[in-house]
Amino acid sequence: MTSFADWQPWLLSLHIVAVIAWMAGMLYLPRLYVYHADAKSGSELSETFKVMERRLLRAIINPAMIAAWILGLTLATWGHHWGEGWLHAKLALLVLMQIAHAALSRWRRQFAQDRNRHPARFYRAVNEIPTVLMIGIVILAIVRPF
Repeated sequence: MTSFADWQPWLLSLHIVAVIAWMAGMLYLPRLYVYHADAKSGSELSETFKVMERRLLRAIINPAMIAAWILGLTLATWGHHWGEGWLHAKLALLVLMQIAHAALSRWRRQFAQDRNRHPARFYRAVNEIPTVLMIGIVILAIVRPF
């Protein structure tokens, strides 16, 4: 019979891979929006961005996010971390990351319908949100300050 100790390195490795893929997409998608916001609606460039944004969200960001959550919750449960303060703080930041993810998804739908309402500088600022959240999440997961 295998124990958590046998599976933990595998689950953690897969969790880290999923998080890397999720964050790569969360950092890249707003950059696409920066350039898409400056493209003329209906142009060939705008249509190319629509395809890139949809594929990035559906093929990479969404599956990676789902895997990161499933693996992370499994690690927290099997590792008996639910009573630890660092995990509660990390989960709070992850909820904010989910809100950012939902906002990026909503803006992708608006771009797809040629209904973008934000200038490129807005998406440049938005691009910093996942970075700040990621820094906090990593510090909490590694340092476990409380």
